Amino acid sequence: MTVKQALLDELWDFSDAAASEARLRAAAARATDAHERAELETQVARALGLQDRFAEADALLDALSPDAPAVRTRLALERGRLRNSAGDAPAAGPLFRAAAEDAASAGLVFLQVDALHMLAISDAENSAEWTREALAVLEGSHDPRTLRWNVSLHNNEGWTHFDARRFAEAVSAFERSRDAAVRWGTPQQVQWADEALAEARAAVR
Repeated sequence: MTVKQALLDELWDFSDAAASEARLRAAAARATDAHERAELETQVARALGLQDRFAEADALLDALSPDAPAVRTRLALERGRLRNSAGDAPAAGPLFRAAAEDAASAGLVFLQVDALHMLAISDAENSAEWTREALAVLEGSHDPRTLRWNVSLHNNEGWTHFDARRFAEAVSAFERSRDAAVRWGTPQQVQWADEALAEARAAVR
């Protein structure tokens, strides 16, 4: 059994990691399926990492058994996020690649794109390549929640161009991000896309 992303969306508030941790712990305690419980506990570890409680997060992940594809993928993904958050991007890269490969083998498209998206963030030198790969994976998806990844991927692409002072390319990327936000995203994502687009357009002038 794989945890539905809709449930995780309800449990997560990335602006309040401590409250998210409490909700995720409660959900894990209620779970009757061992694999579902393990997946939820990987998200508890993620919440701990966002609070810079890296040792606790690693200990929690070490206690989980990677005996299901989704659990194995999430273990590598969250270990990678912990390394990246701690400032060790070189150590994060192999973990994200392992997560992407495990997810691809198991047909876990959402998690595969998540891992590729994290590679694009942690491996700045090859960011464009990882983003292209993630977007190519999304072309085969028909799930609206999975397709929402287009928002983040094009947004990250836009800021990469912006930071390199390629402002016209940044505008194009932010336009794609906004289109995706309108189609599949949240009102907050539309607002953020509008703000990024306005900043990039102002830089072109």
